[in-house]
Amino acid sequence: MTQDISTTEQRPYHHGDLHRAIVRAALDVLSESQSTEFSLRELARRAGVSHNAPYKHFADKRELLAAVSAVGFELLAKKMTDATKKLDSPRERLAAMARAYVCGGVNNPALYRLMFGGYLAGQDNGRPAIERTAANNMKAQIVDAICDGALGRLIPNTAANTRTIDGAILIFWSQMHGLTLLLVDGLVGPSDRIEELTENVLQGMLDGLANCIPTVPEGVWIGPPPAK
Repeated sequence: MTQDISTTEQRPYHHGDLHRAIVRAALDVLSESQSTEFSLRELARRAGVSHNAPYKHFADKRELLAAVSAVGFELLAKKMTDATKKLDSPRERLAAMARAYVCGGVNNPALYRLMFGGYLAGQDNGRPAIERTAANNMKAQIVDAICDGALGRLIPNTAANTRTIDGAILIFWSQMHGLTLLLVDGLVGPSDRIEELTENVLQGMLDGLANCIPTVPEGVWIGPPPAK
């Protein structure tokens, strides 16, 4: 698997676009170090601007990391879109999205943990709006494939079907998220069998959902958390 959540497909930036320059520097440092323990001063140095420059766009590091996470979701969504461009079957599209998802997390664990971990959650367990929007846009691709018949039948995207659709997403996400972290943490392997492992889990999950989609209980939300 060679796909990853990286910055290589980002457009070149000019120093006049300081916001994007700082986010790009943060993505690069995160990918290289696999740690969020970096300073805004370090990012300013990377971007070739004064050490105070990042504060013109970001109040603090959490705000910066929210922007980084949002770009991570955008990049992952693009990977998923690219993976499904030539596929007509909804099931094949959903499977391709799952492969892109796992690949992204395995190849850049620090960004994946930032996107899907609790680091950015506030005291009310809410997530920053910029990140929540990007995550919902990515989630919409999965919803579209499910509604189009990826699980063996059409499921119209209506209010009456919300709990069924969320039930399918919960199973899908639980399986792919769990597998990604098991692979990242070295609890499942070997690393040269990632594609085969992913495919086995994926097809078993899709077969199971085709037989039964669990409906989530009333009032349950399936990430990201709604704004309060």
